[in-house]
Amino acid sequence: MRASAIELFSLSSLLSLQNTGGRERGIGILFDGNNFERLMGGLFVTIRISLLSAALSLPLGILFGMLMTRRNPLTKALSRIYLDFIRIMPQLVLLFLVYFGTARAFALSLSGELSAVIVFVLWGTAELGDLVRGALVSIPRIQYESAAALGLTPLQTAFFIIIPQTVRRLIPLAINLVTRMVKTSSLVVLIGVVEVLKTGQQIIDANRFRYPTAALPIYGVIFLLYFLVCWPISLFAGYLEKRWRD
Repeated sequence: MRASAIELFSLSSLLSLQNTGGRERGIGILFDGNNFERLMGGLFVTIRISLLSAALSLPLGILFGMLMTRRNPLTKALSRIYLDFIRIMPQLVLLFLVYFGTARAFALSLSGELSAVIVFVLWGTAELGDLVRGALVSIPRIQYESAAALGLTPLQTAFFIIIPQTVRRLIPLAINLVTRMVKTSSLVVLIGVVEVLKTGQQIIDANRFRYPTAALPIYGVIFLLYFLVCWPISLFAGYLEKRWRD
């Protein structure tokens, strides 16, 4: 009888250890249901916000950079105020201002994703505009004078001489700005956007009891996804910069 009790206790202990071991294997959460597909869907939201913001920032940044090179004192002062304001203000504060502030002040109902795009476009326009300004200023003045001596109009000078050199200087820096947008997009989770980080948090919370150690593999996969997105972009920017410099 005593032996049977011991055997029963041993069997129940073994089953308990097996169940505990199954719960502790947090990596299994990635292959449970559609969790991995959900993470990829969240990554798609992150990439969509970043690429849309970068695409809108490109023409606006070029125009802003050209305005910054104007000699009009008022234009220079206003552009400098805008640039300094965007650079000094944290992106998170801008997100809160646009998402929560506009809803209260103007009775507008902006989605979190639209608010994120607006903030990133404001930020990208300022950063890219300063890059454009630096690229334009770096071109020697003698090239403008030589073009005028050859009889080229200002438009021809810009199109055939200035813009090609500006693009060579600008594209690697603009590509690096895209990687910064991808990484900064993790802040949009705080205004309710369900991107890759928010999706990971939802998966962890929904499986807290089945996979108590799921945080490490989930956040590890999120880190890997960010790396796989940003690393090739950075390599491409470095390749262009090296090729055009040589």
